[in-house]
Order: sequence, then structure tokens, then C-alpha cells
Amino acid sequence: MMATQTISQECGDCPIRHRAVCARCEPDELQTLEEIKYYRNFQAGQTIIWSGDRMDFVGSVVSGIATLTQTMEDGRCQMVGLLLPSDFVGRPGRDGAAYDVVATTDVVMCCFRKRPFEDLMTSTPHIAHRLLEMTLDELDAAREWMLVLGRKTAREKIASLLSIIARRDNTLNKRNAKTRMVIDLPLTREAMADYLGLTLETVSRQISALKKDGVIELEGKRHVIIPDIRRLMDEAGDDSDGGFLV
Repeated sequence: MMATQTISQECGDCPIRHRAVCARCEPDELQTLEEIKYYRNFQAGQTIIWSGDRMDFVGSVVSGIATLTQTMEDGRCQMVGLLLPSDFVGRPGRDGAAYDVVATTDVVMCCFRKRPFEDLMTSTPHIAHRLLEMTLDELDAAREWMLVLGRKTAREKIASLLSIIARRDNTLNKRNAKTRMVIDLPLTREAMADYLGLTLETVSRQISALKKDGVIELEGKRHVIIPDIRRLMDEAGDDSDGGFLV
């Protein structure tokens, strides 16, 4: 069940402080944000917002992962994106939500009351510029994802998804590209298949192949150990300085 959390954490100590919409704010601007923010937590599987619903808040994912899903008129659903820590939810100037947003793990969100946030964008260029930058990054990521879905092999698709989650989850220092990384997959293999346009059997087969070749190690179905992130990125067909969606 959704709950509003009372958290004493200040913006300056936030784990996503330097990646979120407030990344370039000055101390006085952070104080203004403090006055209009609140936290919400969502349990895994809970819907954060339904498509078409009126949104009275915008905000950033602080921890956890959520999915963006669109439902067609005949009831079929398609996952169209992932929201990872520091990603922004909601659109200033737009009343309704464009997609269903569902927590795939337990999620904590830093939310801002929408109208005061829109006013703050007008008076605080740092916030408006950062949101524009994040929006353009999201557009670039969507175009890159078209490449993943349209041109990459099944093995490259799996490696791409794993590397995206790993790099964002671990906030990898690019100068230390051989860092061993550990992640818990936020998606079931069925959800991965849906997101990547593959069959469940293909996803399972390619994950097993990556394990056999030593690219990843598995503990259970979702705990993934990546001995060398650079090797995984090579398998994904991404360049070693960060690829996309970093």
C-alpha cells in the first residue's frame, strides 16, 4: 500500500543528489525544494500511477526500479521503459500520466507538489535546464533502445539490459571499468522477454550462455554477479567508455 514517508534526509545528503533534477541547484534553491518535497514508498508490484490519471506531483526515483507500461485498446500491455534511481516521473505542464508506472521492486520516490514545482521551474533556471537535459538524455536513450530492439542479437539484447541496470545501479566510475558488480534483477525473465521482444526460452537460453562463458555468475534466478563490466559491455556491443543510458 502506498504511504507517505517522513524522512529527515536533506537534499544535500540525498544519494541521487548529483544525478537528479536538482543536480545543479544552489543551497538556497535546495532549501526551496525542501519546502515542497515529500517522500512516498511503494511496494514491489504496486502501481504508482495509472495512465490517464491526473498527477498532482512530479518527482525522482530515489531507490528501486519501476516500469513504464502502455495498454492497448484490446487489453494487450507492452513495457516501454524502465525508471531507475534519479529518473524523473511526471511532466510539468501536463495534467495526466502518459503511461502506467509500476514498481517492480520496492521504490522510494522524492515527490514535489506539481504546481509549486512548475512555478519553481520558471524562477530557477538550474532546474528547468537540468530537466531539459534529462529529457534529451531520455530521448537519446530511447533511440538507442530502438537499435537494441531492431538490430542487436538476442545475446546482445540480454547483455545490454544487464549492463544498463548494473551501471545505473552501481553508479560506476568510468575510470574503473573492470569493477566487479553485483545486481538483483528487478524483472522476471518473462518481463525481460516482453521488454526485449524475445521469447522466454530465448531469454533463459542466452542468460545460461552468458553464465557458461563466464560473462556473468548467477545465484538463484535474479542475483547476478558481473566479474568484469567491460566484458559485459563488449558482449552488448556498447563502447567501453559508457555506452548508452549511463
